[in-house]
Amino acid sequence: MNKIIYDLEIESRIDSYLKDKLDISRTQVQKMIDSKLVFVNGKIVKANYKLKNNDSIEYDNLEIKSIDLSPQNLNLNIVYQDENVAVVYKPKGMVVHPANGNYDKTLVNGLLYELDNLSSINGVIRPGIVHRIDKDTTGLLLIAKNDLAHNSLSKQLKDKKVRRVYYALVEGIILENDGIINAPIGRDPKNRLMYTVIESGKESITTFHVIERFKDKTFVECVLKTGRTHQIRVHFKYIKHPVFGDPIYSKKTSKTINGQYLHAGIIGYNDPITNEYKEFSYPLPKYFSDELDELRGNKK
Repeated sequence: MNKIIYDLEIESRIDSYLKDKLDISRTQVQKMIDSKLVFVNGKIVKANYKLKNNDSIEYDNLEIKSIDLSPQNLNLNIVYQDENVAVVYKPKGMVVHPANGNYDKTLVNGLLYELDNLSSINGVIRPGIVHRIDKDTTGLLLIAKNDLAHNSLSKQLKDKKVRRVYYALVEGIILENDGIINAPIGRDPKNRLMYTVIESGKESITTFHVIERFKDKTFVECVLKTGRTHQIRVHFKYIKHPVFGDPIYSKKTSKTINGQYLHAGIIGYNDPITNEYKEFSYPLPKYFSDELDELRGNKK
């Protein structure tokens, strides 16, 4: 059985929470509940059970039976690793873990090939995965190699102690040199595949600094204070400067075939054992730097 401690202050239905948390369909969650594979505080619950802070959730995921979790040599770029933590670069187009429509060639398949040990806290579908970035976002991820490291990194993320710096090319000219976007994010009630700024959403904070302005775009550095799904993409759409090339949140997608220009370039954390601060960076992918060169008029 996999275990999660619900640590949000707002109440949420167990079916909705597991659907979002596990990246599976509501039908699959319902099958888990009907099969008596979901327990809260040791008791079987119905789909409409309202979770409360510190509820203990245990579950077995039916999806495990249909997913190929075999190790695959994907030539992953392991930027750093020790006995407890690995820092891995995820390229554009790679999904972090198996889910609907993506059953192999995920980051997890590559991790199973490259690393001898991965934490078990998130179950067999997401071994070692502490946090995620979108399929078409490039950049660095922290990977836990054991449960002790996983618990430490998860707590650091919850306590906003992990430093996550992103670089984005956004539409239009941002006039301010620095800014803070503090706007709650939740599911878009009009489209369940999207997220939006909504009063009932979760606290979401992004700070940004303008690095460079072009004729009709702005190159920015963003620091995540929270880690909501699609946070940077939603926040910059909210201030009317969507990420360039974003296939969901920008209407100007015909100018690029590279997806959103968003890169997780820096990640810093405290070592789970020594508490020593460690920080790693990774340069922009070539298509991103080439686009900046073209905007600067330096493209040959």
